[in-house]
Amino acid sequence: MRRFAGRRAPRPEVCELCGVAVAEDAHRHLVEVEKRSLVCACTACALLFDRPGAGGGRFRLVPRRYLADPGHSLDDGAWELLQIPVGVAFFFRNASLDRLVALYPSPAGATESELDPETWQTVLGAGRLAALLEPDVEALLLRRAEGRTECYLVPIDVCYELVGRMRMLWTGFDGGAEARAALRTFFEAVERRAKVPAGEERRP
Repeated sequence: MRRFAGRRAPRPEVCELCGVAVAEDAHRHLVEVEKRSLVCACTACALLFDRPGAGGGRFRLVPRRYLADPGHSLDDGAWELLQIPVGVAFFFRNASLDRLVALYPSPAGATESELDPETWQTVLGAGRLAALLEPDVEALLLRRAEGRTECYLVPIDVCYELVGRMRMLWTGFDGGAEARAALRTFFEAVERRAKVPAGEERRP
């Protein structure tokens, strides 16, 4: 008689610094700055890197804030300057390189499109959120849809979460219905969490 092995329970996430198991609601991320990689951390280890420069600056804690810029707008010409072939992209400032890095989801994962400083300043630099952006750990997330461009400041780990989701679901030339549905759900969640910085007002 053939026996089928029982389904294994998923392995718990562990802190990559101390090795302790991490509950989902206590899971934080650090950015390893030079490698531009995310590191899973427990709450105790994450708090060690809560201030810039802590631990020699090797790691930075990813914040949890979400901000919206209701006054942000890009016309077709400005979007073309960004050289982004799809309708979603995120931008973060790499402190060690002292420049902006532009990435967008694709079937191959996060695809990079380098921007020169003049283009960054022309297209995005004057925006309200650009002045608030924390290097390495936060990103400006843009979505172009239905004739307008939404702009958010988000934790950089959620951008990579989106990239992974799109890579897993992507089919055909335009991503397919499932990927588009997941994209809508993702941005609905971002919109719910995003707050408008003081002094700004949402569009009606």
